Amino acid sequence: MIVVEPLSRHPRHVGFVAQLVWREFWADVDDGMTEAELAEAFGGRAEPGRVLASLIALDGDVPLGCVHLIDNDDRSLTELYPWMAAMVVVPGRRGQGIGSMLVRALMREAKAMGFEQLWFGTDGPGFYERLGAVKHLAKGRDFWIMRLPLIEGSG
Repeated sequence: MIVVEPLSRHPRHVGFVAQLVWREFWADVDDGMTEAELAEAFGGRAEPGRVLASLIALDGDVPLGCVHLIDNDDRSLTELYPWMAAMVVVPGRRGQGIGSMLVRALMREAKAMGFEQLWFGTDGPGFYERLGAVKHLAKGRDFWIMRLPLIEGSG
């Protein structure tokens, strides 16, 4: 059975999550974050207020994916807060509903923290639109800043 839990409950998987996120989002970025920096951030050693929550999907003790709630993921849009970031599922398990589980769990977590919406950037808006997100701003070709309402009727 797949469960989604705070990464802080599974510190042995911080390195795996950092590697997964680095490979998916940072490996081809010059001057991007390193695996070590990601591991520090996801392991609870980010600057205060930077990483608000990190969730991991597990099948038993096998990590399948992760998602994070952070202060901001776009320096040009500092007024947008907070951000869903680095949602990724291991390649062999994509298309099985794990990403949706992760997003919904983060939505519950953010709502419990008192947030009314999440912001994020993606080149795959259709997946998130099925979960209630709306396009907010085009940022280049095929990349969108999106808003995910957490309160009924605020779409």
